[in-house]
Amino acid sequence: MSLIGIFIFAHSANSESRPVILVVGDSLSAGYGVNLEDTWIALLQARLKDKGYVHRVVNASISGNTSGNGLRRLPRSLDIHQPDILIIELGGNDGLRGLPIDVISENLAQMITLGQESGARIVLAGMLMPPNYGDDYANEFAAVFPALAAEFDITLIPFFMEGVALDPTKMQDDGIHPNTDAQPILMETVWTTLEPELAHQATVDAESGS
Repeated sequence: MSLIGIFIFAHSANSESRPVILVVGDSLSAGYGVNLEDTWIALLQARLKDKGYVHRVVNASISGNTSGNGLRRLPRSLDIHQPDILIIELGGNDGLRGLPIDVISENLAQMITLGQESGARIVLAGMLMPPNYGDDYANEFAAVFPALAAEFDITLIPFFMEGVALDPTKMQDDGIHPNTDAQPILMETVWTTLEPELAHQATVDAESGS
């Protein structure tokens, strides 16, 4: 998988003062095989603007990344961008490689901890695996995400690829990566979970006079 750099969606010279939503993910969020303006990240930025939110989306997703890669990159990304919300979309490549479940869980747990210590609210994108490595592995993998959400009291997207993964018309020819038609669906899946977080933060800011 190709390496895709960090894209920052900002719409004004004063963007650095705007609250940040940081996305740390793999090819599903890096937009592998999709034009940049068609990715769910770009669609999310447009939705935020349409709804009157001033947040800017920073996409720190890299194709091919595992949870271990994301963990190693996260401290610098947190330091640079100081996000209000951190969306973690990782684990799929770990599962496809059959990495140990406890390693995946620990990597994601450390990412969540780092995000929380930085002051960010965490949104974790849940993933599922086909039974390539057997039903036991697939079930244990799927259980990682709700278990972490409960342990750390964070927001969970139950299945990031809902409405996409089993629809061949929404997938590229490789059967792994979502195509352009899938991007609005991915954005809506994220938005359903993200919007309450934004509304909650707006209420907190209003009460604190921020």
